[in-house]
Amino acid sequence: MKYGRVFNFSAGPSMLPEPVLEKVRDELMNYKGSGMCVMEMSHRSKVFIEIANQAEADLRELMGIPDNYKVLFIQGGATLEFSMIPMNLMKNGVADYIVTGSWSKKAFDEAKKFGEVRLIASSADKGYSYIPDVSDLPISEDADYVYICENETIHGTTYQELPNTKGKVLVTDQSSMFLSKPVDVSKYGLIFGGVQKNVGPAGLAIVIIREDLIREDLDPNIPIYMRYDTHAKNDSMYNTPNCWAIYICGKVFKYLKSIGGLEVMNKMNQEKAAILYDFLDQSKMFKGTVAAKDRSLMNVPFVTESAELDAEVVAATKAAGFDNLKGHKSVGGLRASIYNAMPKEGVQALVEFLKDFEAKHG
Repeated sequence: MKYGRVFNFSAGPSMLPEPVLEKVRDELMNYKGSGMCVMEMSHRSKVFIEIANQAEADLRELMGIPDNYKVLFIQGGATLEFSMIPMNLMKNGVADYIVTGSWSKKAFDEAKKFGEVRLIASSADKGYSYIPDVSDLPISEDADYVYICENETIHGTTYQELPNTKGKVLVTDQSSMFLSKPVDVSKYGLIFGGVQKNVGPAGLAIVIIREDLIREDLDPNIPIYMRYDTHAKNDSMYNTPNCWAIYICGKVFKYLKSIGGLEVMNKMNQEKAAILYDFLDQSKMFKGTVAAKDRSLMNVPFVTESAELDAEVVAATKAAGFDNLKGHKSVGGLRASIYNAMPKEGVQALVEFLKDFEAKHG
């Protein structure tokens, strides 16, 4: 790694591609002759409007976003969307949720404040270590939408097949898998993600929403910032947006296009994940915690035989130049988040370290 940087396995905020950081560094003091940093310029200026418009255009190209979907850049991160979604989409006051980990559980609990929320499937019975069968769910006839967290950051599970919603709108939290692989946007009514895991700095959520779901006939007590129509009508400029995050995301979109797009990125992610999972499958000391068929390419939780040994491994990894391998406080163990910006060399180095640790302590 250049510049004395470490391999940062954080679940978020996380690594950004070094070419992006280098470009940002070069533009920091004077962005393209504007005489100022992007952090200093007006969001109403011609220069920043061009930055925002180009970012959206590049994202649309990367994901193949249809013309009848709006792209919104909203402050607050993904957690704000846990409230905004039921506030804006609950026309009948009913929603179906599939709970497969901590983040879908948080969204489920938040949505209950705004209407009748039905739990139609869950993997809580086995500690959220798998994705339940979603081929024939008890979808509510009056459900306004069906909600999933497509990749659970903490528990390391991901959907291989989307649920059969029986014609109902599918809403997905893609925070920790956003832009990691190709996606058919038309299969969803709404896609959202906090960008700090795989795309940019913290403080921004990207929402991709089908236009017919953007309602104006909302409860007048809903705060104006919490309405999707507010952001759609104002091109995400109703108030001062997170200009810096939008700028960085735009750089990441350009970078992804430069390497060949999401198909290439997905291939790279599959190769990286296979290195780590292959090691875990043969190791006698380290074990993955997720059912093999439901493993995430982005977040890989694993454990040893005891919490004490887990802690010893975490301390040793940090001393060896790796960072943020401690599992989430709610589940313990270890976790390697290997997002787009994590190079294959980082995963290989981690596996070699774990092999060596096992050989010395096994």
